[in-house]
Order: sequence, then C-alpha cells, then structure tokens
Amino acid sequence: MKIMIKKQFKKIGLLSIMAALFMISCTNLEIKETDSIHSSGGGGEFTGVEDVDAAISNLYNSLNGQMGDQSNYFALNEVTTDEQLVPTRGTDWGDNGVWRTLHAHTWSPSHGHVLTVWNQFNQNIFLATEIIDPLSNASATQLADAKFVRAFSMYNILDLYGQVPFRAPDEGPEINPKVMTRAEAFDFVLSDLNDAIADLPTMGPSGDTNRASKAAANFLKARLLLNAHIYKGTGTADAADMDGVIAAVDAIASNGFGLQAGYFDLFKQDIDDETIWYLPTGVGNRIWNGLHYHQITPDNTGGGWNGFTTLAEFYDLFEGDPNSNYAGDGQEERRGWVPDATNADESNYGIGYGFLVGQQYDVDGNKYKDRGGADLVFSKDLPGLSGNDEKTGIRVIKYHPANGAFTEHEIIFRYSDAHLMKAEAMLRKGGDATVLVNELRVLRGAQPLSNVSESDLLDERGREMYIEFTRRMDLVRFGKFTSDWQFKDPGAVGDESKNLFPIPSNALLSNPNLVQNPGY
Repeated sequence: MKIMIKKQFKKIGLLSIMAALFMISCTNLEIKETDSIHSSGGGGEFTGVEDVDAAISNLYNSLNGQMGDQSNYFALNEVTTDEQLVPTRGTDWGDNGVWRTLHAHTWSPSHGHVLTVWNQFNQNIFLATEIIDPLSNASATQLADAKFVRAFSMYNILDLYGQVPFRAPDEGPEINPKVMTRAEAFDFVLSDLNDAIADLPTMGPSGDTNRASKAAANFLKARLLLNAHIYKGTGTADAADMDGVIAAVDAIASNGFGLQAGYFDLFKQDIDDETIWYLPTGVGNRIWNGLHYHQITPDNTGGGWNGFTTLAEFYDLFEGDPNSNYAGDGQEERRGWVPDATNADESNYGIGYGFLVGQQYDVDGNKYKDRGGADLVFSKDLPGLSGNDEKTGIRVIKYHPANGAFTEHEIIFRYSDAHLMKAEAMLRKGGDATVLVNELRVLRGAQPLSNVSESDLLDERGREMYIEFTRRMDLVRFGKFTSDWQFKDPGAVGDESKNLFPIPSNALLSNPNLVQNPGY
C-alpha cells in the first residue's frame, strides 16, 4: 500500500512520536526532522492509495483504539464534565495531575490528552483525504466510507478545538496547511456527509453496523445540525437546521432503528434495534476503570482499577433513594441496582449495573472487603480531587462483565440519542418535546413529566447517555459547560474560553496558520 505521507504530518501536527516526547518534556518544543512521519514507500509525489480497502480498514482500526481508550477522547468528553472524574486515591491515579486538571478545567496547551486527540483525528482526516483523492481511484462506496470517517474525525476537531488544519495529499511539506474556521469546517463536514449518505449502504439493525451506513451518516448529520448555532456562532438555533435534524432522525427510523426496552441489555454484544454504529473495540475500560481491585470475574481475576467515579449531584438526577441503590429503592431502570446478600449470584458475579454505591457483595453474597480488610462501601461523597481512599465515590458501569470482561463491542451511535435529538430540535424551533421525552422515560421505568423544558431535556440526555461520549457537547450546547459543579476550579466557573480546548503548543509551532484559541 503506497500512502505518501512524508513530512505532511509534521506540518499538521499529527506526530505520534512527538506526542510521547511532548508528554515527557513540555519545555522542549523544538520540532526536529526525526519527529516527522514518513511513508514507507520512500520519497516522491503522491500517486494515490494502491489498496483502498486496506486503507479504509486501517482507518477503522485506528478508530477502534481512539474510541475504546479510557483517556484522550473519552476523557475530554466525559472527565471534563459533572458526569465523570478520576480522583487521586493515595498515590493511585495521581498521574501528574492529568485527570484532576480535566475535571477542574485547569488544562493547558501542553496537556497530553489534548495533544493526542488533536493528532489522532487530524491524522484520520489526512489518511481519509488520500483515499478520497481522485488519484486513488476509489469506488463510489469506498469514497462514501472514507468521507464518513473524514466527516466524523473533522467533526470532532471542529467541536473540540474550533479550527481545523487541512492539507491536500499533493501539497508538499513546504506548504503550511490551510486552517478552516469552525463555520468553514461545518460546511465541509456537511458536504462530506451528504455525499456519503448518497452512496453508503442502507442498513438496519444487524451485526454489520460496525461500518458506516446511511443511518450512521444521518445520525452524524443530525448531531452536526443540532449544534449548528454553536459552530456558526449565531447563538440561536435556526429552524431550518432543526428541520434537518428531524428529517435525519426520521430517515434513521425508516431504516428500521427504534427505541428498545431493557436498558442494560443494549450494551451486550447481541443485535438490538438501537445500535446504529458500534466499533469492535474492547469495552474493558468502561467496565474496570471504576471497579475495586477485589471485584473480580472468572475472565478477569485481576479485578478492577479503582479509578473513575461520578459526582453525587449527577447521581441525584435519577429517580430513587438518594442514599442507596439496592433493588427496590424506587429507582428508574437507568440508575441500575447494586446486588445485596440475597441477589448476588453467578448471573451478575455480585457486580451491579449503573451506579454502584454502598456495600458491595461477591458472587456468594458475602461482603466485599477493601485491601485493609474493612467493608467495601462505596461512598456517595468524595473529599476532593485528592485525599481519597479506595472506597470514595459512586462507581459507574453500563457494559457488564457478565457479558464478557473485555467484549469487543462499544456503541458509538445509538437510537435513543437520535430520539432525544429529535425532541430537542422540536423544542428549539418552538414545539413541544414532552411526548417524545416521555415515550423514552416510560420505557425506562421513569415517571412521565408534565412538560419538558431545556433544562429537563439536558437532564434527560444525562440520564440516558451517561459515559457515551456526549456529556461535554450537551453541556456546551445548553450553555452549562462553564457552570459550577463540585471540584471545578473557582477561576474556571463562567470562563467561556473553556468551551474549546487549546490548540496544542507544538501544533502552533509547526503551522503558523493556526492561532491559539482565546483564553490560553
């Protein structure tokens, strides 16, 4: 496969080698020739991608690692919110403060996760652009697949960073990549998606939804249009964009997707009506990063990693007893339940679903103990981002180890999200979202609402979509990302510059067309 990359990645800032070096020493910002990523095919001009199928497969393989990670993309979208945090527990999970600064909103242009995500998705864009180039002679279906991946990757750059560098494959390394504004990138992504929708396969619920389809492209189009007023800087949703959201969601439904009962069953590997796009990446990070070291299963006797948790204020968004989550505590289905001594068995390995708080039990109904021998009781409250012990904080789990400790099936796009996007679009254009929201709430065992406001809709999205990559963009869209929540740095409260991440320092050095975002 001849993919002529040469020095282009150096200019765009797509430097996986430099990423590692940068994390080690943030003061050494000199860009060296050895930092560039070169084509294995040697020098010369770009002549097209010879094996397009292999190149597309490589793009999806890259997405597997990027989306399955517990840091980087997941961290920027979840740990920066009220939904997830990674408190330091003694010396565990200190990691030079990378997790604490995300939750506190005190990150900088040298933050390792900020750099890695920039590199990863910009690299996807460039490799997809090589496939799309006429010299690669891709078929219409191959072009649609590559345009979908490029649109997904560029969407994330415009959403997270607000500007997108772009280089054509035939541009030499002496040319600084042009930089698209957020509005220009919006138009580019929308064009790619419209092209992709025309030629991607029509696909309903099946085991084949790990690749792009018309439904997946319509989902991304709906998400793009729902956020259009943020990306265009207009401040107010346009009715035409909201009509576009509704039309895209209706198109997804016409392909056979819809709401499905049995909330935690959706996160099994089984075929269901909701999974529009999944990736065959291991879900172990979503299972084990919060469970205690002593919580084990037959296929993971090493236990959990005892890191990630959530805030009490997020847990309190759900119906049910505010201080416990055992079965019968009046909770809605999505909050899950914690097994007690009477219902901890082999079907759940003694590990609960949803939000784990209070005493934890093993498969035989015995109390779990912490490493010091005390009862393992997950507390609702934490003392802070530091100073925690191994039991502080509610743990969150959607993908259950009973379905496989490291099953390769993580949902990226799900119909309930699309359903709520349609409801929000209706609300933003002056309509009523109550019927659609209550349809979902009743299905999930929650009490129907008498009416639905913007605040209600944001809360509903939190209850339905937790740890599914959506919380940051939802908070930004509803104007709540800079609001106060527990353990956020007081100086970051109300700081609108935090709605975008900084352009990484080395990217600024390599491409003078980039301009640092305000506030950094």
